[in-house]
Amino acid sequence: MEKYFALDMPAARFVRNTLVVSLLGMVPLLIVYVALTPGFGDMLLGGGPALGRFLRQVLSNGLPVVFAVNYLGFFLFALLVARKGPDRGLRLVLLIDLPARIVLFALLHAAIYVLSADWFGSFGGSRLTALRVVAPTLARSALFENLSGVYLYATLLGALPLYLRALQGLAVFRRARSRSVARWGPVLLALMIFALFVLALTTVMAAIARWQIS
Repeated sequence: MEKYFALDMPAARFVRNTLVVSLLGMVPLLIVYVALTPGFGDMLLGGGPALGRFLRQVLSNGLPVVFAVNYLGFFLFALLVARKGPDRGLRLVLLIDLPARIVLFALLHAAIYVLSADWFGSFGGSRLTALRVVAPTLARSALFENLSGVYLYATLLGALPLYLRALQGLAVFRRARSRSVARWGPVLLALMIFALFVLALTTVMAAIARWQIS
C-alpha cells in the first residue's frame, strides 16, 4: 500500500492509482448488477435514452462517489502512516476510516442528487425531493437493489487492500503461530468490518427514512 499511496508521491500518480482502484472495484459490479436485473441488459443494448441515462448516472454519481470515498481512505492511510509511523498509523486507520467513509458516502449522494435535480431535472427538478430520496435509496443499497448498492460495494472492494495492510500489521496476526490465522485472519476480520460498515449505513439511513415519513 505504501508503494501506491504515499504523501511524497506526485499528486497525479496518487489520483491515478485511486482512479484505477475505483474502476477495478466498480466495473465488475456494474456488470453483475446489469446481469442480475431482469430486462436491464436488453434495455441498455437497445441504446437510446435508457443507455444515456445509465451512463450519466454512473459517470456523474457512481464514479465520483467511489473515487472520493476511496481517495479519502487512501489519503488517511498515507497521512497517518507518514505522521504516526506504520504501527500506530495503521491502528488509527482502522478507527477513523470506517465512520469517515459512511459520512462521506451519504453526503456525496445528497450533494449529487441535488445537483442532478438542478442540472438534469431529475427528481422532478426538486431539490427537496432529491434530498428525501437519499435515505431510502441508501437503506436499500445493502441488498444490491439499486445502483447505489454497486457504488457501496465498490468502495468496499477498493478498501480491501487498505484494510488487509492495516490488519496484517496488528500484533495478533504478526505473532500468530498458525499460518492459517496469519493469512486468513485479516481477511475474515476485514469482511466483518465491512459488514459493520454496511449495517451501520443501512441502520442510519433506514432511521432517517422512517423519520421523514413520520
